[in-house]
Amino acid sequence: MSHTEPKNVVEVLAAMVSIDSVNPAIRAGEGGESKLAEYLVFVAAAFGFSVRRLPVADYGENLLIVYDRGPNRPWVLFDSHMDTVGSEGMTIDPFGAEIRDGKLWGRGACDTKGSGAAMLWALREYSRSRGQPSNVAILYSADEEVGMRGIRSFIDNDYQTLGFGQPGVVVGEPTRMRLVTSHNGLCRARVKTHGIAAHASQPSNGRSAISAMAKIISAFEEGYITGLRAENELTGAAHCSINTIRGGTAANVIPDRCEIEIDRRLVPGEDPDRVVADIRAAISEIAERSPDIEYEMDVRFLAPPLSPAAHSKLAGAAGRALARENLSGEPTGVTYATNAGDLSARGIDTVVFGPGDVAQAHTREEWIDIEELKQSVRVYRAIMADE
Repeated sequence: MSHTEPKNVVEVLAAMVSIDSVNPAIRAGEGGESKLAEYLVFVAAAFGFSVRRLPVADYGENLLIVYDRGPNRPWVLFDSHMDTVGSEGMTIDPFGAEIRDGKLWGRGACDTKGSGAAMLWALREYSRSRGQPSNVAILYSADEEVGMRGIRSFIDNDYQTLGFGQPGVVVGEPTRMRLVTSHNGLCRARVKTHGIAAHASQPSNGRSAISAMAKIISAFEEGYITGLRAENELTGAAHCSINTIRGGTAANVIPDRCEIEIDRRLVPGEDPDRVVADIRAAISEIAERSPDIEYEMDVRFLAPPLSPAAHSKLAGAAGRALARENLSGEPTGVTYATNAGDLSARGIDTVVFGPGDVAQAHTREEWIDIEELKQSVRVYRAIMADE
């Protein structure tokens, strides 16, 4: 695919949105993230930046765009993920990148290609400005929407080895141009019940896995979920819900299997391992009260919450950058999880900031406001230039 050097941030974003980068775990395809990475490599080279490809085991790669002015300058890092959720059911062309009504429309425009485009254009402007106090790198991470393998690979294998010292990281997400220093974490657990299949005309010969699961669901909702009390002043209350259920093979067969998925949102201050242990204990207690319940449980995904750093140099820089745009730099919190949780859990100074509203993310008509996109460029550039 041939590319043309973009003339402004809107052209960068339009090109990014036009590339299908749906996470392959959501929809198997032809490697949309790699195609997006190819475009970003082209633009980085056109702007005079170097690129490092960072392998992600059993998945693909992260992309790191680097602007290195020398060893005597501190580093600041930015992160925006390349993958998107699926495009099925959208009522607009998901990859059309249409511009109308002051908005750019398409899958990923808000979550999070908008922040990715703004970061790259901000770096272009910063590299052409005077007085460049910092070296800058932008991580375009893989697999945020499903497993967060990209950011975890970067932390485990690359962060300490790149020679950047201990820089902070600005994670791009649709925060409505607010400075986010706290967000909730996430635990996804799967519970399976096992029964004995039999013909429905002779149900006593079998044991229903669905009936066993019904007992678990009722007791878990009435006991564990209603008993949650954890709260955070910035992100609200802890939540838990059962959101999928699958079971049985046919209407005339006693079901020998059933499966649910539990979604548990952790507030800052909660220990992820403790939360997992409590869920396991709650399910085990239910099963012990009903000897006909045979089950197994596994944790499919666990992301820590983002807790604000006691002394965040990066939050100060972001607050000053927002003030220059007459925007509030007051730290706030959000209820969703991001790459920032894993970064902060490793002691890395991290904030979340970006254009767009999470209410638009993953929707049938995803869009981002173009003026807000341009404003985010100025904020990101001011963070880069902060001394």
